[in-house]
Amino acid sequence: MSKQTFLHGALILIAAGLVTRLLGFINRIVVARVMGAEGVGLYMMALPTLILAITITQFGLPVAISKRVSEAEATGNEKKIKSILIVSLSITGSLSIIFTGALFILAPVIASYFLTDPRALFPLLVVTPIIPIIAVASVIRGYFQGRQNMKPQALSQVIEQVVRIGGVLVLTKLLYPYGVEYAAAGAMAAVVLGEFVSLIYMLRQFNLQKSFKLRKTWKKHVGKGRQTFQELMAIALPTTGSRFIGSLTYFFEPILVAQSLAIAGFAATESTKLYGELTGYVLPLLFLPTFLTHALSTALVPSISEAAAVGKKETIQYRIMQSIRLSLASGGVITVVFMIFPAVILMTVYGTSQAAFMLQFMAPFFLLHYIQSPLQATLQALDLAQPAMWNTLIGSIIKFIVLVSLSSRPEFGIHGVAIAMVVGVVVVTLLHLGVLIKHKVMTLPLDMFIRFALVVGITGYVGFTMKQYLLHESRPIPQLLWMGFILTLLYLALLFLFKLLRKDEWKLIPWKKIFHKK
Repeated sequence: MSKQTFLHGALILIAAGLVTRLLGFINRIVVARVMGAEGVGLYMMALPTLILAITITQFGLPVAISKRVSEAEATGNEKKIKSILIVSLSITGSLSIIFTGALFILAPVIASYFLTDPRALFPLLVVTPIIPIIAVASVIRGYFQGRQNMKPQALSQVIEQVVRIGGVLVLTKLLYPYGVEYAAAGAMAAVVLGEFVSLIYMLRQFNLQKSFKLRKTWKKHVGKGRQTFQELMAIALPTTGSRFIGSLTYFFEPILVAQSLAIAGFAATESTKLYGELTGYVLPLLFLPTFLTHALSTALVPSISEAAAVGKKETIQYRIMQSIRLSLASGGVITVVFMIFPAVILMTVYGTSQAAFMLQFMAPFFLLHYIQSPLQATLQALDLAQPAMWNTLIGSIIKFIVLVSLSSRPEFGIHGVAIAMVVGVVVVTLLHLGVLIKHKVMTLPLDMFIRFALVVGITGYVGFTMKQYLLHESRPIPQLLWMGFILTLLYLALLFLFKLLRKDEWKLIPWKKIFHKK
């Protein structure tokens, strides 16, 4: 089985993440234009319930599997790897059956009483089969990550998005005449179909690349898997606690938003539309750079775990600083563009500029969100998942307090929700940094932050000047494209000038092998 270095593996995931993010963005545009803000709102209201069920089903095992498999491979213990897989599949398989049934039974209650919109029932029912599919896929994905072979996961992401977009194009248009709730259900069905085809590909790659058989020794490993179970749970429990808090927050968010906006005097349909604009229009744009941070986080866990096992503290610190640099670099230029051209971007992509202020306001704060994922992956790899869990809990509580306090007031409304999201991002990221500094894993990279602020400031000043003197309302799209191109070139040049990107790192990467199939 092929194995990649940290940056090599990360770049494979980045390439796939870039493709899937662009495809996913196209999918969002299709959904938004076919169903409108109200349909997107129904889709987004049902999604947090699904994420919560999946989080409980996975039980934090993907990170635990990645870490334990990498440790077992370092010692050449294939028997241990087999035991990890069997125990993990047994856990996730059992939990997926339970929660699939529970979600199917409770869907009417969740839609009518918690989401305050009975039409959310159809998307909830349609999406329930995805739980066992993702449960199995997460185990196989964790196995490949632990082996530091990122190609199967990368290709499966692309396959999933291609199938999903095809499904959305067909199903939403086919079902929209019957009602917006049926169109939202069609979009959810496309998600299930994409994940299913992706799982088939992952299983195929697993069967081709594994060097052992699972079927013949399944009962033996399940019966004697107590030690493996305990080792997995030592990582999985605090990890799933952190993710459970995040998913629970995501689950209750649309409920609190609906109730708070109702207190502020907004009708249910208007609340759904406003929430759809924020979560279906603004957040997908802000999340665009996270394909890179997710790739870095995935590659960080086995890399840092290996370095910690042999006591290489300098390597650990270097990897952390490297991931922060690359994460900030990935989000800087797009943050500048969002702040300077919010209305033009929203009108171009979605055909509306209603949420321009929220995009402009939230963009700079989401720079902290881009480094949050690598920081959390570092905490998990260093057995500091429990502090990460508490950080997530504190951030969620503060976020909810701000959300309810502001969004229930008519003068804030949906803007109060945007402020609460920003506050949550800032609090959690700073707490993660504080834990790593407290445990002397790293020092606060003030010099790096200052250099990055200079890069963003210079790029922003040039962009703002170009907007004032060169942007004309008659042809905004072509001008936005070439302005964005110029700003990107300037931004990249400044990144290398201020040493936030380094030539020596990229020379060590075997570029010809990144997309070479063995």
